[in-house]
Amino acid sequence: MNFLKLKEARIKKKFDKNIKQVSEHRIVYQKEIKSVGILTTEIISSKIDLQAKIETVLGVRNVKIYSFKKKDKIKDTSFKYFTQKDINWSGVYIEPSFKSFLDEPFDLLIGYFKEANLYLENAVLQSNATFKAGFSEVNSKLYELEISENTEQVEAFLLELKKYLQILKKLKN
Repeated sequence: MNFLKLKEARIKKKFDKNIKQVSEHRIVYQKEIKSVGILTTEIISSKIDLQAKIETVLGVRNVKIYSFKKKDKIKDTSFKYFTQKDINWSGVYIEPSFKSFLDEPFDLLIGYFKEANLYLENAVLQSNATFKAGFSEVNSKLYELEISENTEQVEAFLLELKKYLQILKKLKN
């Protein structure tokens, strides 16, 4: 067994313990959405300009995005992506710019990924966002709002998200 598999097994164990605690003590705030954070994969963010689409559809200007990059041969600090090297064996993110992204109290965090990904799911779990939304196929304990859609159908996902956020009075009509 190589070190990466061992590290992932340890992170997964810690993640499972933490998600159980978080889902039992979840509090949903009735705050209007003014800031949005997005967590996605590098593959999705290279094909789709999620930030611009979210700003347009939701009418929110304070939008920040971070993407998970599977491998990073040349490690340079980036404010756009994070890798598996940015998390320690305890499941805590150690890269300062990504850590500050997770610590930011976004009004909405969108987990824009459909496949199970331990690093992205752990990042969503550790985020200080007050309301989290994402795809229903990932992990039902991560989000307050889950939407079943294709990742390529950005407009459909965002319109559905907008509809429910308006119903919850988190966005103005």
